[in-house]
Amino acid sequence: MRVGAVFSQADSGTDANAIRQWAIDAEAAGFEHLMVYDHILGASRERLGPGPFGSFPNAPYTSEHTFHEILVLFSHLAAVTTSINFVSSVLVLPQRQTAVVAKQVASIDLLSGGRVRLAVGVGWNAAEYEGLGVDFADRMALLEEQIDVIRLLWSQPSVDFDGRFHHLHGVGINPLPTHHIPLMIGSGASDAVLRRVVRKADGWMPLLIPGLDAIDVRTAATKLRQFCEDAGRDPATLPIHGRVYLGPGWQERVEEAVELGFGDLSIGFNRLAQPGLSHAEHLAAVIAAKLEVDMMVG
Repeated sequence: MRVGAVFSQADSGTDANAIRQWAIDAEAAGFEHLMVYDHILGASRERLGPGPFGSFPNAPYTSEHTFHEILVLFSHLAAVTTSINFVSSVLVLPQRQTAVVAKQVASIDLLSGGRVRLAVGVGWNAAEYEGLGVDFADRMALLEEQIDVIRLLWSQPSVDFDGRFHHLHGVGINPLPTHHIPLMIGSGASDAVLRRVVRKADGWMPLLIPGLDAIDVRTAATKLRQFCEDAGRDPATLPIHGRVYLGPGWQERVEEAVELGFGDLSIGFNRLAQPGLSHAEHLAAVIAAKLEVDMMVG
C-alpha cells in the first residue's frame, strides 16, 4: 500500500514559499503522494443556502476558503520536488473543457516524469456549476462521456468522436502521454455509481464520511468487487484509494484499509474536528503519525 498525505487546500494559505516547503517536507518525510482537493469557484453562504449538500449537512467549503487551482498547483509543486506523486481528490471534471483537461494533465505528467494520477468526480456545488456555465443536471452523463474522450485524446494522435456533449473530428493533443495515466473516479457508493466505476475507471476513490454516509467503506468495497465480478472484470484491476483523517479511532480505519486490500491510502488532519491549526501543523501531525502508519501497512 502506498501512503500519502492530504494537502488541505482550505488551510494552505497564500504564502508561496510555505506551500512549496510543505510539498518538499512531505516528500522528505517519505510520503508517496500528495492528495489535493479541487474547487474553481467558492460561493457565499447566502448563495449556497442551508443544505444539505450530498452527505454534508452544511456546505463544507464556501468563498471564504482558499483553493489554489489544482493543476497549476501540481505543475508548480512538481517543479520543486523530484519523486512525490500528485493525486486529485477529486478534479470536478464536468466543470471543465474536456480537451483542455486532457492536455493539461498530459503536459504535467510529461514534465513531472510521470507523477500524476487523476481522480475525477462530479462535486456537489450547484452554484459553482452555474457560475461556470454547466448544467448541474447533466453532470453524471457528462462525466461518463468526458472519461471516454480523455482516454481517446491520451491514446490517439487524431480523434473522431460524436457524442451528446463532444464532437471531435480529426483533432488531437501533441505530445501524447508516454505511459498510461491512471484515471480514477471519486464518488459515493450507490449501486448506480459503483457500477459506473466498474465500467469507466482505473480505480475507485471512496468519498464516504463515517457517520454521515448511509453506507460504510467495507460494505462499499465488497459491493464494488461483486459488481466487478458480475461485469466479468477482475476486481484486482480496480484498486481502491482510501483516506484516513487523524482523530479518534484513526488506527482502526488504517487497519481496515489494510484488511480490505486498498492500493493507496492518504493520511490527513481532521481540520473540522480541530479547527484553527495552520497548514504546517497539519503536516507535522501527519508526519508524526507516519511511522505508526508505515508499521500497520507493512
